[in-house]
Amino acid sequence: MVGTVNAQKVTVFDPRGYPPRITPKPMAPRLDTLDGKTIYLVDPQFDDSGLFLEQLQACFADRMPTVKTRMVKLNSVYHRDDPKTWEEIKANGHAAIIGVGH
Repeated sequence: MVGTVNAQKVTVFDPRGYPPRITPKPMAPRLDTLDGKTIYLVDPQFDDSGLFLEQLQACFADRMPTVKTRMVKLNSVYHRDDPKTWEEIKANGHAAIIGVGH
């Protein structure tokens, strides 16, 4: 059929989705020193984050023996809040490092 146009409607979706609204929070102030402090190493259970944090913990032990590290895992996956863990860190720690692996 020469000269005939077959018009079809095509629906296209944006593969990027719709990002959630966020409320930015400022970073915590830096500590003057890490000597004698307790640093929490938080495993958000994201790909090899636990392995990375184990290596970081060994590095602290080797190079900064006066720093106490405590490894904790989030109680759920990394994209869900974990208020219980954050309260523990606030009550017992001086700082936290949240690890992301790969």
